[in-house]
Amino acid sequence: MPNSWAGYLAQRPRRVDFRRYHPGFRAGTLRRVREGITPAEALSCVLDETCVLGSEVVASRDAQGRILAEPVLSTRRLPPADNSAMDGYAVRRADLAAATPPRGVDLRVAFEVVAGGASDAVLSSGSAARIFTGAPLPPGADAVVRQEDALRDGDTVRIFVAPALRENVRNAGEDVEPGERVIEPGTRLGPAHLGFLASLGRSVVAVHQRPRVAVLSGGDELVEPDGDVAGGRIVSSNSYSIAAQCRELGADSVYLGIARDTPEDVERHLRAGLGSDVLVSSAGVSVGDRDYVRGALEKLGCRLLFWGVHMKPGYPLAFGRVEGEAGPLVFGLPGNPVSAMMTFEQFVRPALRKMAGFTALHRPLLRARLVEDLAKKAGRLNFVRVALERDGETWLARSTGSQSSGVLRSMILAQGILVFPAEATRLAAGDEVTVQVVDESVLARESPGF
Repeated sequence: MPNSWAGYLAQRPRRVDFRRYHPGFRAGTLRRVREGITPAEALSCVLDETCVLGSEVVASRDAQGRILAEPVLSTRRLPPADNSAMDGYAVRRADLAAATPPRGVDLRVAFEVVAGGASDAVLSSGSAARIFTGAPLPPGADAVVRQEDALRDGDTVRIFVAPALRENVRNAGEDVEPGERVIEPGTRLGPAHLGFLASLGRSVVAVHQRPRVAVLSGGDELVEPDGDVAGGRIVSSNSYSIAAQCRELGADSVYLGIARDTPEDVERHLRAGLGSDVLVSSAGVSVGDRDYVRGALEKLGCRLLFWGVHMKPGYPLAFGRVEGEAGPLVFGLPGNPVSAMMTFEQFVRPALRKMAGFTALHRPLLRARLVEDLAKKAGRLNFVRVALERDGETWLARSTGSQSSGVLRSMILAQGILVFPAEATRLAAGDEVTVQVVDESVLARESPGF
């Protein structure tokens, strides 16, 4: 057997059944393409082939939603010194032991300390210092009295409470000490993280790169949204849905356009996406006479790993990767709009999250009570689009209506995806079911809970 890709292509048999074999090599042997596998097997295969992307340094203010690629260690003590948590008066507790609301104790206002300033003055017995939130506590003081609990008259302040030790004082280092490991790699950076990075003086931070996704549609029947739909042409909506799914999880997408139904045009468009991390096509990965994507991918050096997943919608899913350094993962999605979105949801999305550095790769799950009967044939796992609502502490799930793979409106209405097990043929109203939450706004509430 020849030991090179080109040599094998030159000598391959003319009647290879490409639905079952792919002329690629691994460890010098012909690799069989898996066909008609379970969703769990397909997902495992995809994630096994998916690597976490490297890191890049970005401005901390632009790191919202990115995944941290380095441990963050504190180089500072926060707060750097004991400071006031309130606007008020720094005092010595011993001077206020007799203070009560009706009478109070008078103290001389010796000096003032502002935030960002410093004072070398020592607070002496019988004195108070006017102090503002964030200002360092002067030596000699051991508490701060709120200005609401005091009445000032010129250089004298009458205080009506006896404070506890260190009351209204933020202790130096109570947030973090130098050398502490404060944010772990793999953390999704949110507003609090960015504020903390700023407080540590970190204007830049290392995060995992965003996956780059090339999106291709294909078919002579497709036109752009402003194109002429006469004569049975249809709008290439899949490219818009898929690109939006990429953006939703923070991936960068580039649109490769619409490939026409010729092997040459399909290959030309696919070749343009080889520099991406992931190439997603909704252009003909089935076995029809005009489905050229698989042949073009083969020519470009793609090692196909599986074709066909026992799920509905979305059986004709292909997955592989282009051989060679940094070759992209390749997903051939079905052409029907719901099938394309659903296969992206179940397989492409977890892969992109893994690439971006996420450790939790999948949608939130909840258990819900089904409010209607559902039926199907045994053999395929079904993903049923459902609307969700609350009944007290119980979630209710209801089908969005027609589950046809061409009814894109069902995805608009869906707040969750009900997992209908492969071998089950019936789910009855009242059954408890597992639902993937795709619209997390359903968790929002009118009441704040307090």
